Amino acid sequence: MDWIKATEAAIQYIEENITENLTVSGIASKVNISPFYFQKGFSMLCGYTVGEYIRMRRLSLAGSELLSSDIKIIDLAVKYGYDSPDSFTKAFTRFHGSNPTDVRKNNASLKSFAPLHIRLSLEGGTLMEYRIEKKCPFKVMGISRMFSYESANTDIPKYWDELKSLGKATPLMGIYGICFDEEMAGNRFRYMIADDFQPETAGKKHLEEYEIPGHTWAVFPCLGPMPLALQEVNKKIFSQWLPTSRYEVSEGYNIEYYSNAADYEAGTQDPAYYAEVWIPVKEKQ
Repeated sequence: MDWIKATEAAIQYIEENITENLTVSGIASKVNISPFYFQKGFSMLCGYTVGEYIRMRRLSLAGSELLSSDIKIIDLAVKYGYDSPDSFTKAFTRFHGSNPTDVRKNNASLKSFAPLHIRLSLEGGTLMEYRIEKKCPFKVMGISRMFSYESANTDIPKYWDELKSLGKATPLMGIYGICFDEEMAGNRFRYMIADDFQPETAGKKHLEEYEIPGHTWAVFPCLGPMPLALQEVNKKIFSQWLPTSRYEVSEGYNIEYYSNAADYEAGTQDPAYYAEVWIPVKEKQ
């Protein structure tokens, strides 16, 4: 499915089911996109995570319903997915700037958050370097952890920092950062920090082993200080390349390749630091 159309379809599905139990994996399945890529692409195109968008739409609608009906606050809280009136009141107050009681009794002002509409706009033309490469299956070894789609952008860098803090005791160089969402575990996915597989090292250091299936990959070079340079490339992939290319994402893998930081004077903050983003692709039908 076309990336823009898929995101528009996802937004429509969210709007039609805004009071239901919505999950990233559930929404992604409706538009036939891997949950990981759906969450990542949605954030890049829309500027919000899926959870943030749902939360703000619900609170916006709750504010309108509070003024236009005599529904009890506790019923409003349950309708829009909150476990208690207290948690609803706190979220409502953060969003609108006034609590529900003040809005109803004193006609305090509300904030509106309208549904998103995706449009592909033409801006300054930019060159984006990439290559299409067929890779045979290859094995990696590493350590992995489950992450929430909502907090991954902040939690995964902390995971890398945790590994680097071990110094010489670290079991890995960290050549790859690999996202897997084949488990389809609700709103979570698995992320592995990995190196190329070496049997003796994997056994000695008790590392996980994983074989990446053979795929056709779109490989995007990334040059500059981390993580900003990598984030900028990812933004262009989802906002410029995928919507207009003849390719679409084919599997639930995302691989980041990192060169050896020791080869650069300023390490990963060096202006010449090199990394890559690998995305499994197939030609659009």
